Amino acid sequence: MVGVAVSACVALVACGCGPDKAKDDADAKPSKSSQPSTSTRTEEPSATPSASARTKKPSAKPTGDQPAPRTKQGAIQRYEQYLHALGREDIDTVCEVAAPAAKKAQDEGVGPCTSTYATVFKMISPTQKNALKTATVDPQRVAVRTPDKIEMPVAAVRSSATFTESDLGNYTLEYLKNNWYITD
Repeated sequence: MVGVAVSACVALVACGCGPDKAKDDADAKPSKSSQPSTSTRTEEPSATPSASARTKKPSAKPTGDQPAPRTKQGAIQRYEQYLHALGREDIDTVCEVAAPAAKKAQDEGVGPCTSTYATVFKMISPTQKNALKTATVDPQRVAVRTPDKIEMPVAAVRSSATFTESDLGNYTLEYLKNNWYITD
């Protein structure tokens, strides 16, 4: 039962963001500002806001506003986001990333994501939680099954604590709705 709860919780990894929207916004502003009637006003705002939009927007955490990279690295980033959230006991991020797996688990009678992960958080030692906050994933150990399906074995997790399959588990991430989600 504990293994099922942990597996359900680990499957909820998550985040990807990109600067594409900031580029679209910045590209749209110069075309608006090229009106001949306000050439003085257009030159100043088009130079300053475009530069600030390109430098500020990507660093402003636009989680979910834009499609995540549909790449192995995008899946790794999303899984690392999940691991860090697990270490911080950030239930919202954990349940967002693991939503498909959590839904499966709930349909099988495990319970809703928030209550399941509340239990999982209690099962993770303080040392392991601290290690998860800065855990990384070794790309060499990640298996790309299809462009939309990536396997994250527990052996790929690099941290200051050791995790086994019974502690953390192996997870499958799938690219759904423009982001990576734990599905199994």
